[in-house]
Amino acid sequence: MDTIASLFSFITTPVSWVIVQFHTVYGSLFGPDTGWAWGLSIVSLVILIRICLIPLFVKQIKATRAMQTLQPEMKKIQERYKNDKQRQSEEMMKLYKETGTNPLSSCLPILAQSPFFFALYHVLNGIANGDTIGVINQSLLESAQKAHIFGAPLAAKFTDSASDVAALDASLTSVRIVTAIMIVMMSASQFFTQRQLMTKNVDTTVKTPFMQQQKMLMYVFPIMFAVFGINFPVGVLVYWLTTNVWTMGQQMYVIHNNPTPGSKAQAAYLERLHKRVTQHGKTRGRGEKAIVKAIVAKGRDRNEFERKFINGLSKAGLAAQVDGTVAKGETQIDTLTEDGTPLTAAAAAKRQQPKRQSKAQRQSGGPKAAGETTTSLTKSDAPEDAKPVDVAKPAGPAKPAGGTRSKAQSGQRKGGPQRPKSPSKK
Repeated sequence: MDTIASLFSFITTPVSWVIVQFHTVYGSLFGPDTGWAWGLSIVSLVILIRICLIPLFVKQIKATRAMQTLQPEMKKIQERYKNDKQRQSEEMMKLYKETGTNPLSSCLPILAQSPFFFALYHVLNGIANGDTIGVINQSLLESAQKAHIFGAPLAAKFTDSASDVAALDASLTSVRIVTAIMIVMMSASQFFTQRQLMTKNVDTTVKTPFMQQQKMLMYVFPIMFAVFGINFPVGVLVYWLTTNVWTMGQQMYVIHNNPTPGSKAQAAYLERLHKRVTQHGKTRGRGEKAIVKAIVAKGRDRNEFERKFINGLSKAGLAAQVDGTVAKGETQIDTLTEDGTPLTAAAAAKRQQPKRQSKAQRQSGGPKAAGETTTSLTKSDAPEDAKPVDVAKPAGPAKPAGGTRSKAQSGQRKGGPQRPKSPSKK
């Protein structure tokens, strides 16, 4: 503990000062020695820290999505260099550098609040041991030792002996019941948060080892919280339970309003967005415009849910614009280009191919274009081989049947004396 105190001494004083300031406010409402005053001070400390960590949380969301996008490329690198681990690592680092992705960004919120967690742990442990720390003087120390949350002192642990608990003016049974309930709630909130992320906000079209790791962590983290929780003071359990609930609510908000592309949450969001847009005829707010703009910009790369959304707008007579707005069409739009963008009715008519003619129509010349007059062939228009044979001339030897033939056959002259036939043909 001395090592932890020396490592986090730079943050212990600020944390204790923040707790004392909140305790002053809540102490005037509930009494300075009550568990409500000290418990709400810890909860307020968590909320303040998490508000300050919102920018890091946004980076975590972006980093997680970037890692999900890179999973297919990472899998190819692993398969290509599966026998060369050094080359595999080099290619992975090259991929991260080219895409500007940092795998550690997803751990930023946890890493950032770790100093506050250990500082609070040291403060509460000092209260349990009767040691003043930071700005907590002797009078505040005695007040904190008297504070109980549902019968359990702030500094009590599940593993404390009966004598230790009695020194804090409490019973061992009440301490273990309260700490056990809080440990279960802490583990359950962690499990639900991770499960919500895996079942609703993960692209189901990509199956990678990263998803298997996340599923494994969904069960590992709650077990770790349960194991380590029995050694945490009640005040630390309050801190960690509050931060888990905050994380769960924050994640629910992100999943509901800005889900991962290709996930079940995106399908539900686009369905809600489609109803709102078709009802009002426009997108409302920068968030909706940003989503529609991103979908339009994808073109052929749209997933199943995004194509369904665009087609739904087209059937409703609406067209998504490149700036994220939605424009009304004069007619129903139900034709899409090759890249998935909707066509106007006029453009769709131009793209229609002419109907294929039947064999009989092709042989007879087919139907005439509009505006042309159809006329029958006259005698002057008829070909020469269709003229009747002069009956006044002596009939020659019978010719074999088989279609019409022209008078100007080989060996004959057209108009003029005929060449006598050779004797060999007699």
